[in-house]
Amino acid sequence: MCGIVGYIGSQQAPSILLEGLGRLEHRGYDSAGLVVRTDGRGTRALRVAKRAGRVRDLADGLPKRFTGTAGIGHTRWATHGPATDVNAHPHTDAGQRVAVVHNGIIDNASALREQLAADGVELVSDTDTEVIAHLVARSPADTLEGKVSDALSVIDGTWGLAVLHADFPDRIVVARNGSPLIVGVGDKEMFVASDLAALVRHTTTVAMLDDGELATVTSGGFTTFRHDLTATAKAATRVDVDPDAYEAGEHASYMHKEMLEQPAAAERMLRGRLDERFGATHLGGLNMEPREFRAIRRVKILGCGSAYYVGQMGAGLIEDLARIPADAEAASEFRYRNPIIEPDTLYVAVSQSGETIDTLLAVQEIRRKGGRVIGLVNVVGSAVARECDGGIYLHAGPEVAVASTKALTNMFLGFALLAIQLGRVRDLSIADGRRLVTALEALPGQIEQVLAKEEEYAAVARTLAEAPSLFFIGRVRGFPVAREGAQKFKEISYRHAEAYQTSELKHGPLALIDPALPTVAVVPADDLTERNVGALHEIAARRGPLVVVTHDGVDLGGVAATRIDVPRSEPELDPILMTLPLQLLAYHAALHLGHDIDKPRNLAKSVTVE
Repeated sequence: MCGIVGYIGSQQAPSILLEGLGRLEHRGYDSAGLVVRTDGRGTRALRVAKRAGRVRDLADGLPKRFTGTAGIGHTRWATHGPATDVNAHPHTDAGQRVAVVHNGIIDNASALREQLAADGVELVSDTDTEVIAHLVARSPADTLEGKVSDALSVIDGTWGLAVLHADFPDRIVVARNGSPLIVGVGDKEMFVASDLAALVRHTTTVAMLDDGELATVTSGGFTTFRHDLTATAKAATRVDVDPDAYEAGEHASYMHKEMLEQPAAAERMLRGRLDERFGATHLGGLNMEPREFRAIRRVKILGCGSAYYVGQMGAGLIEDLARIPADAEAASEFRYRNPIIEPDTLYVAVSQSGETIDTLLAVQEIRRKGGRVIGLVNVVGSAVARECDGGIYLHAGPEVAVASTKALTNMFLGFALLAIQLGRVRDLSIADGRRLVTALEALPGQIEQVLAKEEEYAAVARTLAEAPSLFFIGRVRGFPVAREGAQKFKEISYRHAEAYQTSELKHGPLALIDPALPTVAVVPADDLTERNVGALHEIAARRGPLVVVTHDGVDLGGVAATRIDVPRSEPELDPILMTLPLQLLAYHAALHLGHDIDKPRNLAKSVTVE
């Protein structure tokens, strides 16, 4: 979940490292630090600066004459030990000759700490990472590559790490196992990062390390190798990316920018993938023939957080349109229940970043047992994308805010495209296919209509923000919408928000309804409208305040409620339009409460640790 950046060349490293850390702060913002190699008076040494808090706090407190042309930096999301100056990265050995920054978790850290302590090593932090620095320093190998390889040979866990050593001043050694690392190629200078965002202002020529791969990075280039030091000859490639896409621009936050980008993102997602003539879709990236689609008897969707909830929406779409049993499951739980992998099941892994470790491990479990898995991911070349047999890229553009908006919308569209393709090789008629394709073509414009009512939603959000707790409710297609709405509200407003199936209110939750607990109800115009309205009456009878997300013309039976109308699409596609106001409610509630919207407490964008 943390961010790594590194530089070696002829420029002063601190300013480059601080800029990169600022661009990676969405990956962790409990503490930050950097280390540079200094040369002077015939000696070479490492100089470290780190502190709890944001990158700006680190920059403000940087010592004078903190200079050097090689360095590594880190912004942290705490796993082992609280956010303190001591626990911040980089971590060093006792002689401060070795410095390490690390993303991931060392599973056997406790045993290694005990062993080091028994050997007389004094450990000063609570972290698992510190052991790596001591292991590298104690290795008898005569090269930095050998020292790092020796250290990693006794470590169990996941890592993306970078190592600087005072005795090897011309290089940084990096390694990856389960946590992403990128090497960036410049003109007589080189860069290292855990996310492309840190590099795009300097270079777009990069090499992405694979799991089990290490690299030596010098100002003149890089070489890659395995743990046994045999070469892997990884080549760098140029990525097509607009650096301005990583900027918030005129917007007060990335989340606001990304919400307003949803119409354009949806257009990109659908471009070239709709076939109006045959009422079908084109998804060549799945690498599957129609005969293979027909052989599928079940679909299992795996994701975490918002990706899991949109997976539930996707499962409903697939069952509706393809008439194949489909369900979604939290990827974080999947492999721990020893799942049965069926040859005629299509597994779908959903992840904005393509790095989510729980989802990645689920994919690897499926592949290990011979299953077919495709990915819905936003980041080209990401770990999940590379592990899958095929996939659908989301084309949402860079998403920096922790709370996912445009990527989530494009995930839903990806499921709609998949459901239509599965349906058209089965029993979905060409007429129904055309109906849905026409509705998808209209969606970007309808998304824009919803977003145009932002000020209306803001007024509602300010009222909801004053409540200490809220319910979000919905039925069938509306339930995952309610779950996603509650997720957004709690993660950025810090108000307790719980989602329930509307039909379950009578089975316990209704006991909590009172004038201080608002309910946000998802009530589409469908065959369950009457049932949903009945539940609204039950809430109103107990004096529970109501906000109802619904369609124009839906009769709420005289219930006193604040009403939010969204445009109608086809019933199968309505969930995504009903999700959009919930994004804006959460955003404006958090804004009203004065929270840091892009960096909600205790969270980070890319979850790369279990």
